[in-house]
Amino acid sequence: MALSKASFFTHLKILTKPHLHHPPPPPFLSLRRLSFATPEEAAAERRRRKRRLRIEPPLSSLRHQQPQQAQPQSRQNPNQNVNPNAPKIPEPVSALSGNRLNLHNRILGLIRVNDLDEAALLTRHSIYSNCRPTIFTVNCVLAAQLRQSRYSDLLSLHRFITQAGVAANVVTHNLLINAYLDCRKTDTALEHYKQLINDAPFNPSPTTYRILIKGLVDNGKVERAMELKEEMLGKGFEADPVVYSYLMLGHVKDSNADGVFELYEELKEKLGDVDDGAVVGSLMKGYFMRGMEKEAMECYAEAVAEGSKIRMSAVSFNSVLDALSKNGKFDEAMSLFDRMLAEHNPPRRLSVNLGSYNVMVDGFCGEGRFKDAIEVFRKMGETRCRPDTLSYNNLIEQLCNNGMLADAEELYGEMANKGVNPDEFTYVLLMDACFKESRTEDAAGYFRKMVETGLRPNLAVYNRLVDGLVKVGKIDEAKSFYDLMVKKLKMDEASYKFMMNTLFEVGKHDEVLKMIGDMLDDDPSEFTTDLLEFVKDELRKEGREEDVVKLMEDKEREKAEARAKEAAAAEAAKASAKAAVSSLLPSKLFGSKGAENESDVFSEKTVESISVNGEVKDVEKESIGDSPAELGSEEATKHNNSADIDVMGDDRDEQVTV
Repeated sequence: MALSKASFFTHLKILTKPHLHHPPPPPFLSLRRLSFATPEEAAAERRRRKRRLRIEPPLSSLRHQQPQQAQPQSRQNPNQNVNPNAPKIPEPVSALSGNRLNLHNRILGLIRVNDLDEAALLTRHSIYSNCRPTIFTVNCVLAAQLRQSRYSDLLSLHRFITQAGVAANVVTHNLLINAYLDCRKTDTALEHYKQLINDAPFNPSPTTYRILIKGLVDNGKVERAMELKEEMLGKGFEADPVVYSYLMLGHVKDSNADGVFELYEELKEKLGDVDDGAVVGSLMKGYFMRGMEKEAMECYAEAVAEGSKIRMSAVSFNSVLDALSKNGKFDEAMSLFDRMLAEHNPPRRLSVNLGSYNVMVDGFCGEGRFKDAIEVFRKMGETRCRPDTLSYNNLIEQLCNNGMLADAEELYGEMANKGVNPDEFTYVLLMDACFKESRTEDAAGYFRKMVETGLRPNLAVYNRLVDGLVKVGKIDEAKSFYDLMVKKLKMDEASYKFMMNTLFEVGKHDEVLKMIGDMLDDDPSEFTTDLLEFVKDELRKEGREEDVVKLMEDKEREKAEARAKEAAAAEAAKASAKAAVSSLLPSKLFGSKGAENESDVFSEKTVESISVNGEVKDVEKESIGDSPAELGSEEATKHNNSADIDVMGDDRDEQVTV
């Protein structure tokens, strides 16, 4: 086959071209197993997969599309009506991820440094942000507030998240019930429990019944707690040894030893062998009540023996410690406490908690060993236990009741370093102790510091303070505290009468009249008939009985004059607004007398609307600034001429427009 000249030279050029030999790859690349021989093959495979995805979408996309496709069908079906009042399902734990998990950890950090105000504020601000907190984050803040007895902040935050639409879970309800029970509002707690049973999309947990029964027992309602225990068993829950221990402790408080043993026998019938140590302490107290000390110590020995089948937790040990220390066995309690400290190895073994130290502090104080109680209390940090406000209040109360105010004040000074905030009870303990030691200045200082820190003392505390100051003759200081608290407390008749009588005794009748004047200005109903008769009797001794009558008449006249001035000001504002509107709508715009009447009606309606909205002054400024009568002579003439031309040019349109 003959070749053309051009083809021949091309073929010859290819044959004479030297072949380039690529260097061999490095030896370490030979060990790698590649999916494709060349990058071109990999690119071809990617294109093939893309074409396949266009034809057959992945199953994950179908799962995302199924709810979207089912939504129009549910809308078209009239039988499937969604109830807007139905309770919301709480979020699962899987919602705590990504940015919401970062927010959760940030709020936990604030709680660890005891900055609960900032933690609650951040939670509130995050509700309406792009990163909405989960209910688990909210529960952490609520639990921290509950631990520090900040019940008002807890209820406020719970109300906020409820209004914001954050669905609560069973932990949220448990925290709220616990707060109500701590505030001795058992009826409110039971109402919330009924609401949980009837409306919540989930059932109460065993912890719910533990909290309720313990709270009822602490508030002296053992019979209602027994009924709730039967209700718990009726709902299918197993017999809980912790619940039975609370009920047995309630019978111990009522000195009902038979009830203790009846509950223990019932628990044995339901569970067989009771291997939970929660009931050991209550059972020992029952034996001690009957005078059966030998049986109580045998029960104790069986529970704490080596290799015992009874499972003893920190709470179980605490109940045994309490039973020993309160029944003349404090030496055994000390040896048991030393064993608990030796076995304590967190996180594998937790045999000591905050309650253990509180029990031992009470035991040492009961034995009169207050220095040892303070020493044990300060060793709490060695076992990673942190004291709270209740622990400090417990020890401070013991010290104040036994004349150790200096040590109590030293403990109070340590609270800030430990990150513990004093509450109202802390300041009241110190205030009462200072009054006992005749340190009225320090007592008044503690009360003032309590108010300055934002705490709210009740009326009884205020009455004790004022009574203590009056007894030592500090009338002016007592009156200053009255002026400080009269706006913050709901004073009763006795409080008013006490302060008035104190001022009458020192001859400060004018101060009493000033008090009455302030009462009439703020709330006249507080100045009752009994107070009026009391004041008249005291003023009659000085011949000034008519002063209080004249004062009341003057206050009534001042109020009547103030109401008259308000009415006159409202009428004047209405008249000025009417004149302003009339100047904005000249009569030339209306072609007849009837039109002028219509303009008057229109102006009156406009005035009413303006007066309601509070824009009368703005209309007056516009009328003064834009009216032709207030412009310069040349500008006014031009303005009037242009208005006449506009009206004559299109009279009908102007009337319709107006």
